[in-house]
Amino acid sequence: MSEFLVNLLGERLVNSEKAEVDVQALGSKLSLVGLYFGCSLNGPCKQFNASLCEFYSKFKKSSEHKDKLEIVFVSSDQDQKHWQDFLQEMQWPALPFKDRHKKMKLWNKYKVTSIPSLVFVDAATGKVVCRNGLLVVRDDPKGLEFPWGPKPFAEVVAGPLLRNNRQTTDISSLEGHYVGVYFSAHWCPPCRSLTRVLVESYRTVKESGQKFEIVFVSADRSEESFQQYFSEMPWLAVPYSDEARRSRLNRLFGIQGIPTLILLDTEGHMITRQGRVEVLNDPECRLFPWHPRPVLELSESNAVQLHEGPCLVLFVDAEEEGELEPAKELIQPIAEKIMAKYKAKEEETPLLFFVAGEDDMSDSLRDYTNLPEAAPLLTILDMSARAKYVKDVEEITPAVVETFVQDFLAEKLKPEPI
Repeated sequence: MSEFLVNLLGERLVNSEKAEVDVQALGSKLSLVGLYFGCSLNGPCKQFNASLCEFYSKFKKSSEHKDKLEIVFVSSDQDQKHWQDFLQEMQWPALPFKDRHKKMKLWNKYKVTSIPSLVFVDAATGKVVCRNGLLVVRDDPKGLEFPWGPKPFAEVVAGPLLRNNRQTTDISSLEGHYVGVYFSAHWCPPCRSLTRVLVESYRTVKESGQKFEIVFVSADRSEESFQQYFSEMPWLAVPYSDEARRSRLNRLFGIQGIPTLILLDTEGHMITRQGRVEVLNDPECRLFPWHPRPVLELSESNAVQLHEGPCLVLFVDAEEEGELEPAKELIQPIAEKIMAKYKAKEEETPLLFFVAGEDDMSDSLRDYTNLPEAAPLLTILDMSARAKYVKDVEEITPAVVETFVQDFLAEKLKPEPI
């Protein structure tokens, strides 16, 4: 256990008194580590920090599991004094200020997209136990549900579900169905846009004879707004008044922003977190139930994924539909191998794979990342770290791609700034 934590966090952390904390010794008792991603200049982080301090203090004083949990602060501060001042408010250790490489690895490994964020991970394996620790602090202030591990979807969603004709049903109506769990709100313009598309997709899938249901989990700010928004939807919803169940579903899936559409198979296991992208990319629903594809063609609707971790992007000279197929076929075996390897370890893949042709989206990405105009051009882009890795060679072969990917994963490549 300690050896794994050393690999994850480094040999030394620091505390508010500027003293070093030995990770090897720290890890000998722990079963759970809360990685707290935040920044001293961020208002919501300051607010959450006060709640976390209160939670942590109570847990360490009264919980029978007090020795099994530790919090580690992973800062995105740019100023060391601000970081040090913020650390004074904390009772837990932090990654050293200068260890930016380790911080970015943690951001990418755990797919952190916003702050504050608190991710609970198993101290022995690093696997995510709970992605949305902010809700743990709010909903379980005494830590009675430790270690906050995931429960089956059927257990969390259990209870009455609404139809928009005001009748109710229960979770038996989901049995044998693919299920979309839709986190959305009327006040959110991207949500309303997605809802219009999703209504058509839902009807298309149902008319094809597939067993498909959607459960709306509202983030609206009033019962009235919920009712108005839900009246536009032909599927089911968790009652707005059942705030506890809505919160448990947010916690189960680690929701960090809306709209989010989680897709589950008929056994309640996750197919993809990227339901929004899949629906927008497949208006005719030919690829339902939208299992993850090893290689994506870069488009406006899926470009958001470029900000969710490192992405390999192969730029090629292709303007017409179908001309990207050879490029996809070239990198697909490597992408499939990476996906299978990490799926076997029950971990998220550390690299997404894209091909990009000659279009406005590709031009914008090249301009933003200051890439050469060459084609073909093999790159790995890490937007959150503002880093890029470029392989500009005359011929890109499977062997070239394989070596490039393996060298990146082994941290043998030198990044250039974006």
